[in-house]
Amino acid sequence: MVVKKDVVKGKKEINPDIAGKRRSLKPKKRTSISSRVHQPRFPIVGIGASAGGLEALQQLFTNMPADTGMAFVIVTHLDPNHESIMPELLSKCTNMPVSTATDGVSVQPNSIYVIPQNKNMGILNRSLQLLEPTQPHGAGLPIDFFLRSLAQDQGSAAICIILSGTGSDGTLGLKAIKAEAGITIVQDPDSAKYDGMPRSAIETSLVDFVLDPVKMTKRLSAISRHFSRGGVKPGYENTEQYSSHLQKIFVLLRQHTKHDFSQYKQATLNRRIERRMSVNQIDNISEYVKFLQTHPEEGTALFKEILISVTSFFRDPLAFKALYKHLLRLILTKNATETLRVWVPGCATGEEAYSIAILIRECMAESGRELPVQIFATDLDIEAINTGRAGVYPAGIQADISPERLKRYFTKNENVYVVKNELREMVVFAVQDIARDPPFSKVDLICCRNLLIYFNSELQTKLLPVLHYSLNKHGILFLGPSETVGKYADIFTTLETKWKIYERFEAVLVNHIKLPLTITPTKPESAQTIEAIDAAKHPEINITELAQKVLLRDYAPACVIIDQKHNIIYVHGQTGRYLELPDGEMSLDIVEMAREGLKAELASAIRKATTQDKEVTFNNLLVKNNDGFRNVNLIVKPIFSKGEERELLMVIFQETTPAEPPEAQPAKGTRSRKLDKHVEELEQELKFTKEDLQTTIEELETTNEELKSANEELQSTNEELQSTNEELETSREELQSINEELMTVNTEHQVKIDELSKVSDDLLNLLNSTDIAMIFLDNNLYIRRYTPSMAKIFNVIKSDIGRPITHVTSKLVYPNFEKDLASVSDTLNSKQADVATKDGHWFNMRILPYRTADNAIGGLVVNFIDIDEQKKAAKDSQELAQLKATHVLAKSIVNTVREPLIILDAELKIISANNSFYRVFQITPKEIEGKSFFKLGKLQWNIPELRQLLESILRENTHFDDFKVENDFPGIGRKVLLLNARRVEPVPGHSLMILLAMEDVTPSKRSKKLPSRSVK
Repeated sequence: MVVKKDVVKGKKEINPDIAGKRRSLKPKKRTSISSRVHQPRFPIVGIGASAGGLEALQQLFTNMPADTGMAFVIVTHLDPNHESIMPELLSKCTNMPVSTATDGVSVQPNSIYVIPQNKNMGILNRSLQLLEPTQPHGAGLPIDFFLRSLAQDQGSAAICIILSGTGSDGTLGLKAIKAEAGITIVQDPDSAKYDGMPRSAIETSLVDFVLDPVKMTKRLSAISRHFSRGGVKPGYENTEQYSSHLQKIFVLLRQHTKHDFSQYKQATLNRRIERRMSVNQIDNISEYVKFLQTHPEEGTALFKEILISVTSFFRDPLAFKALYKHLLRLILTKNATETLRVWVPGCATGEEAYSIAILIRECMAESGRELPVQIFATDLDIEAINTGRAGVYPAGIQADISPERLKRYFTKNENVYVVKNELREMVVFAVQDIARDPPFSKVDLICCRNLLIYFNSELQTKLLPVLHYSLNKHGILFLGPSETVGKYADIFTTLETKWKIYERFEAVLVNHIKLPLTITPTKPESAQTIEAIDAAKHPEINITELAQKVLLRDYAPACVIIDQKHNIIYVHGQTGRYLELPDGEMSLDIVEMAREGLKAELASAIRKATTQDKEVTFNNLLVKNNDGFRNVNLIVKPIFSKGEERELLMVIFQETTPAEPPEAQPAKGTRSRKLDKHVEELEQELKFTKEDLQTTIEELETTNEELKSANEELQSTNEELQSTNEELETSREELQSINEELMTVNTEHQVKIDELSKVSDDLLNLLNSTDIAMIFLDNNLYIRRYTPSMAKIFNVIKSDIGRPITHVTSKLVYPNFEKDLASVSDTLNSKQADVATKDGHWFNMRILPYRTADNAIGGLVVNFIDIDEQKKAAKDSQELAQLKATHVLAKSIVNTVREPLIILDAELKIISANNSFYRVFQITPKEIEGKSFFKLGKLQWNIPELRQLLESILRENTHFDDFKVENDFPGIGRKVLLLNARRVEPVPGHSLMILLAMEDVTPSKRSKKLPSRSVK
């Protein structure tokens, strides 16, 4: 069939966002488009999840890169009184920032937003808007609400993901995303903990990808890369080439589906083709043509894309309100026996057809008239038709239907609404291509909303006369707000300009219409299709032709042809001898018109012929007419066999003998013996008939009273059961909602428990690995827990848990232990002390208050840290400190001495010197430290004898005094020095050393004689 969708009113033609099926869920306002144009576009992913969804979300974001350029908004079913910890849990799975959504926050790429509890959430110009729930607890559908809002705000940049959960929340939101050319992804039911929500979404046949959470990550990454490259580049710049590719697509589609889409608007098809290209990450239409050729399944996907079955109940409520008054007028003009016929082409999944059915029911209730109703709902999409036939819709329809209508016309079954039989029996669904297949005829109302806008002007010109032909006189045509009858305004009268409601105008201008008067299906139909369009398949019956054919073949006497309601529709011959017009209101009922002597037998014969489907004959009936009585054979014969559209009967009156001449008039005061006998028989028969009739009437009245009483009782019982059922249903819905929320909370708690268990294990392993003895006491000093190292100090075993610590013997030599415990418990001031065991092992004991998460005191914690090594080390460190102090003292003494001193190592290299040496020889530590003593200056110390003396000191531990050295030294001139040397015992970090002292004996006067040296 075709596609329909709401568009902005006020324009005659507009390119829709979808070229598929029909309708957006609600009239869309495009006021935000201008503000979005200037913003950099990035995809926004709406994720719906319920019970079991946390696990799927963790899998999704654990594998999701942090730089996809997408924003993620998570909507779940939450307990309104429980603060969710989902943001905290998800933040451990991803490097993207995770936050609870706040009112008015602007959505940013590479970020995750989680709906807060007890809120509904929408989106406007990429800013999240929080609203108070209007539905009772358990009845709201927050996922549908957000996804619809996302579809309206972001259009093709919206992505929908449905994860694990029970019920059907998210199904209608997914339809809205699909209608706006967004991408739809659903978790594979086999991988979902609860498959209710995924299966409900998949049943719409609008899902692009069915994947497990890990594979979703790869698909989203691919979509992100495709989006970042600028998306599809279809090649409009070369119109001729693009048109050629488009024609090839039409050929492939027709070959695959047997349907021709070449007369659809090109803009409509462009959008749907671009979307399929985007889904398959194909950038050029020529590549897509090749892909379509090599992947037959893509032909089916594109066909479904064009026929996207998206609709809703009472779309444009004001339009249906305007239709109501015209429909009410139409019903009031109908006879009680006339059938009200309605045709809904492009019905999609049937919501609009059922909306019309509800409207008709309400009109009949207001007018007090009950008419037979036939609603023919047709569409090209067989899957959409099957959905309409089933009459099962997700719980999200409660957003479009008032609670009163839901209660009156639907039955709640778990998470879906089922159309009640009284509504379902009014609607017949059938597969039909309005562009090719024959139309329905003699229709009172055609509801063809937002269908014509998807066809080009040529096809619109062809279809409008078809719709005119299908309507009865004063029939109503109901179009969408963006559709019009155009140049055919001369054959339609406008009833509602705004809502495009028209009335068929009878005129000779019907010459516009060129239709075959005999209708032949273009292809074999299924059994359901045959049942649905059966009325349109038969041509109008030519009664005259039919009667003459039958009469010429079988009969010549007077006869009439009647329909199922006993109405005469054709008369042949002189029937006035047997029928006469009744008194009062005009009627064509043959039983009412039958003359005396024929009525009872005629009614009986018609009844038998109809029920038994065979010819019935009554012979030699005495029928009274104006000139006496006639002997007549009555024959009633079916013309059509049972099961055809119309069962017609032929009633034949056949006189058996000529009428007898009137009997000679008897003498005055006498009566004919034959007449008297006949009168007596008639009177006797009449008496019996009256008695039998009276008895039958009395029995019937009694039975009616009993049935009436039983019916009232059953009705009362039914109302009570209905009331009880509604209460139970409400309770069940609330319990189910609460159960889902509890499952979500339980999942969060379970994750938290697992994390706490891991933390507890980590802490226990940490305590054990540090070998810290630790014991936990309650407020009564009873043992709650201890670490294994505690056995070194207290003689504690597992069975001691729950016993007072004072009952357990210890190895401590510390009499104030119990006193310190009591002191800390009373003052809450920690206590620390070094304590020793009886075997001399030292511990640092710390007694601290045990504080709970809410800062309450829950007992004491006693730690014993092993400090035995530190104690021993402290003792050694005292000796080392004394040694260091001695070293410092010696160094101070050396620097105080006025004579130059120098220390040499075992290789006779200078380790250090005192301040006097540096001052006398005018040299710095850098210039001499680490250098050989004999290479100083200009080798003035390189004296072989001096070298021998120093080496002998190292070997033999000798010493020398007053070794005379006389030489010129740089910067200070000629000096005479006396050297004294001693060996120094090694210290840590050094081997043997030599201390060399120098005494300056340079004479100021030559008269003084220097002493000679001595060596020992």
